[in-house]
Amino acid sequence: MRFVEWLETVPESIRQDSIWKMKVYRYALFAADVAWTDVSKLAKDARTRGLADQLYRSVGSISANIAEGYSKSSSKDRARFYEYALGSARESRDWYYKARHLLNSETTHQRLELYKAIIQLLLTMIPQQRANATSLREPDPVYNVSSNIDNMTFDE
Repeated sequence: MRFVEWLETVPESIRQDSIWKMKVYRYALFAADVAWTDVSKLAKDARTRGLADQLYRSVGSISANIAEGYSKSSSKDRARFYEYALGSARESRDWYYKARHLLNSETTHQRLELYKAIIQLLLTMIPQQRANATSLREPDPVYNVSSNIDNMTFDE
């Protein structure tokens, strides 16, 4: 399925969400959809059943972590979830490379290119979020201590 054709199939409830504006989210959601067919094929071969499971988990994790990060109020938290998505994208690419023996070369090449694009987008987004991050640390408290402390009695 081509990406532009797939876009038409996504429910409005997803497309109307502000996260839909993020190209990386659209790519990651598309990657999960196209992985379904690949995983189904890999699951039929006893040698790649475990690989299929790992692949589908890592692929699904990309868009899920982008969505969770997008929903965080602080840039620092967003960056952390985008880093998780980056790790899952690299893991997915790794599993696709290992699956190349059962997937045809064109499919493998297309998937690797898709993950390359996702990884590049995330590598741009993460430093931007880190640069916008403000400290989550509370300001140092100010304590007003009486100058008569030496003369005070502390009962037990």
